[in-house]
Amino acid sequence: MKKPILLLAGAILACVVLLGAVLSLPLVLPGAALGRELSQEEFAARYEVPLPPPAGPVAVYHLGHSLTGRDMPAILAGFAGHDWNSQLGWGASLNAHRKGEVAGMAEENATPAFRPVGEALASGDYPVVVLTEMVALEDAIRWHDAPGALAFWAAEIRKARPDARVYLYETWHSLNDTSNDPGDWLGRIGQDLPALWEGALLRPAMAAEGVGTIHVIPGGQVMAAAVRAAEAGELPGLRGVEDFLSDDIHFNDTGAWLMAVTHYAVIYGRSPLGLPADVARADGGRINIDPVAARRMQEIAWDVVTAYPPSGVVQRSVP
Repeated sequence: MKKPILLLAGAILACVVLLGAVLSLPLVLPGAALGRELSQEEFAARYEVPLPPPAGPVAVYHLGHSLTGRDMPAILAGFAGHDWNSQLGWGASLNAHRKGEVAGMAEENATPAFRPVGEALASGDYPVVVLTEMVALEDAIRWHDAPGALAFWAAEIRKARPDARVYLYETWHSLNDTSNDPGDWLGRIGQDLPALWEGALLRPAMAAEGVGTIHVIPGGQVMAAAVRAAEAGELPGLRGVEDFLSDDIHFNDTGAWLMAVTHYAVIYGRSPLGLPADVARADGGRINIDPVAARRMQEIAWDVVTAYPPSGVVQRSVP
């Protein structure tokens, strides 16, 4: 009887050891299924040559969720005079859009701007397509194959229109998300750009065949810089993050205007200085930003965009 008992005990011990080894392994991201990722040097090399600014208005398609929203693309179109369409969802991942399993599909797209993503991209009507991933981004990467979905959409865009400019709109995490660096909302935005948006999302996706270079609209970085300026008293009427968000994550009118300014700076490769501070929402209602605060926020957006090569904008010279 001793031998079977010893064998059983040994088997149990082996299972415990194996389980411990598995649990101690580093997280394997779904993007690894793409095969490889760009090295940091390869990634940087993709952005050595900036994009030439468009000669005039370019039609834009937005695929995203509530941090894209209805108002921000409408304000952007008002700035530039371009046509636009979108497909949105409630916290929708790029993978949910790929699978056609988008929560809030009917509610979020009850607007004349809606055009189904498959039809829109296959048409080749859009020289510019802006994609964004759900947040928390860690969850999108771990559970929703964010790198694979980004690679899929970029390749689909280029199949129909090889010259299309594909952008990833970098956003921000919830004020209530304390999973990393509790209480340091601003610090995490800076950390997440190289670690998650670039390292775990863009670099795997851009290594896949047919994807090409995906440029970045650094919305999170601009939001963080503007919040810091507000806290420093540089923006009349604005004191901090609470003046840019309507809740723990969604932008209010000021935040929507700021993100439209950022999109304009990147997509058109031009300084946003002088863009109007009195603009229309998607429903025709008006947003009016203090003109002194508006000018400073435009300067901030341009400073961030022209200091970040993946934006594709000509970088400012450093004295």
